[in-house]
Amino acid sequence: MPDSLLRVLTCGSVDDGKSTLIGRLLFECGTIPDDVMTVLERDSRRFGTVEGGVDYALLVDGLAAEREQGVTIDVAYRYFETPRRRFILADTPGHEQYTRNMVTGASLSELAVLLVDARKGLLDQTRRHAAIVSLIGIRQVVLAVNKMDLVGFDQTVFDTIAHDFAALQDRLGPLVVTAIPVCARDGDNVTAASTRMPWYTGGTLLAALEAAEPAIDATGRGFRMPVQLVARPDHTFRGYAGTIVGGVVRPGDAVVNAVSRTKAQVARIVTMDGDLEQAGPGTPVTLVLDREIDVSRGDVIAAEPAPELAEELAAWVVWMDDTPLFRGRAYTLMLGTRSVSATVTDIVNRLHMETLATEPVRELHLNEIGQVALSLSHPVAAETYATSRALGGFILVDRQTRNTVGAGLVTELRSGGRADIYWHHLDVDKAARATLNHQKPVVLWFTGLSGAGKSTIANLVEKRLHAQGRHTMTLDGDNVRHGLNRDLGFTEADRVENIRRVAEVSKLFVEAGTIVLVSFISPYRAERMLARECVEADEFIEIYVDTPVDECRRRDPKGLYQRADAGQIRNFTGIDAPYEPPEAPEIHLPTLEAPAEVLAERIFADLRRRGIVA
Repeated sequence: MPDSLLRVLTCGSVDDGKSTLIGRLLFECGTIPDDVMTVLERDSRRFGTVEGGVDYALLVDGLAAEREQGVTIDVAYRYFETPRRRFILADTPGHEQYTRNMVTGASLSELAVLLVDARKGLLDQTRRHAAIVSLIGIRQVVLAVNKMDLVGFDQTVFDTIAHDFAALQDRLGPLVVTAIPVCARDGDNVTAASTRMPWYTGGTLLAALEAAEPAIDATGRGFRMPVQLVARPDHTFRGYAGTIVGGVVRPGDAVVNAVSRTKAQVARIVTMDGDLEQAGPGTPVTLVLDREIDVSRGDVIAAEPAPELAEELAAWVVWMDDTPLFRGRAYTLMLGTRSVSATVTDIVNRLHMETLATEPVRELHLNEIGQVALSLSHPVAAETYATSRALGGFILVDRQTRNTVGAGLVTELRSGGRADIYWHHLDVDKAARATLNHQKPVVLWFTGLSGAGKSTIANLVEKRLHAQGRHTMTLDGDNVRHGLNRDLGFTEADRVENIRRVAEVSKLFVEAGTIVLVSFISPYRAERMLARECVEADEFIEIYVDTPVDECRRRDPKGLYQRADAGQIRNFTGIDAPYEPPEAPEIHLPTLEAPAEVLAERIFADLRRRGIVA
């Protein structure tokens, strides 16, 4: 049995024939059992697109929806082998909206077969997939120019496409590209040389796969194991479980926790099948050390030199969500087994899909690829993606929906300078100021549509607080834009930054022992969550001033709705920009049920219950 395993990605634009190519390859290699072949012939008559013949794409398009639509939706994996090599093929979707599936398949692959329809040439999706292949670190590419039969097996067509792709290589990085003209449906140049293209003297697709360079031996790097679980079934055993992602470990080896920098030696390598004398990449193990050190889930046990600790990351990000990526927004970053909060501090540029040149932008949209900077809430043991896929690749998760919204590749690790910045201890602290003011500091965060009544109700509440001798400050959306935020507009990105700044100012007022009333539309849940996290759990009260948009339009105290309806104001919340209502506010004020004075009294009653006012 051949020992060398090659993981192969097939990608390209929709309907370029990826599934047909894989199906034909499996058929030519004799890996289709007779019973499967019988089903394939039956399904070809029912679902197939090849008149009077076998539709080999159906071997891979396993989902019913894919068979009916004739497209690949999920990533389909197929295993086969030849006398020379074993292969795992990943067939990935061609549609732009399934870019995330393509990234998934690419992250595990060592060679990419990039298909191009000979009739269409290089498309934006072809370039997008080529860029992702390069970013992921795949260095071997087979450019399969398919459907040559539909262009009369014209050499000029093939040469033009190969030349156009070669022109992109300077922007794609150091790729080794083999261009092959094929007809996947009929098997031309798939496993045997085509008699219909005598002008092509190169090898077949299968020959190119069999001759590909093997994967880089991960044992050449130092030992790395992200800790998945601290196993302590009883007081006699303490082990650290995880999967080795680099290097080899043996009992007696010196290791270090890359996060705490504490050192120890490996005493045992424990598995379900007994102790091992050594273990390498891809092996799940439980390490027992010669002494107890501080190790938690998310830490990395490593040989020295250990991975660096990063407080900031520079990275390429493939954005996968309908909501754009904005500067200032926070997400959950998952790298290895560590999860931390990550704030987007900069969006540097994005790749233009036609030229693959970079261009400056302020946000990333669905399926765009760009360079960003991230600030992490806690240091993370990481490496660049070029050094380690496992410790240099990450995903971004929306903190509200828990959806994966981005995939990232670390290009640079930064300390962020926070190691040299210290929090200066002051004898007069928040508690001292609150005691002097005889009050508990708190943020009263009023959110709702324009014209909902936020400022009116906040003003009534502050007047009551002032009458009681409370120390207060109101931050009103319009007022703050006259000074602190006068440089911001009303795009989604500017709204995010608007709330981020106000949240930080609110925190300072709480530190001053003040009751701060914040009256901002603050349309996005993510930014309201960020504002909440700036202060202690009991120092933030979200107040939803709930007024239907039709009522707000009827009131229209500033004439803004009239101007927005006339197209004179763009990105107006509730008209052509979204508002995300709070899901569980501390105080909910339906303004159609009572006048502002009654609603203000409801807030006061809640503050009394919390012991904030008398």
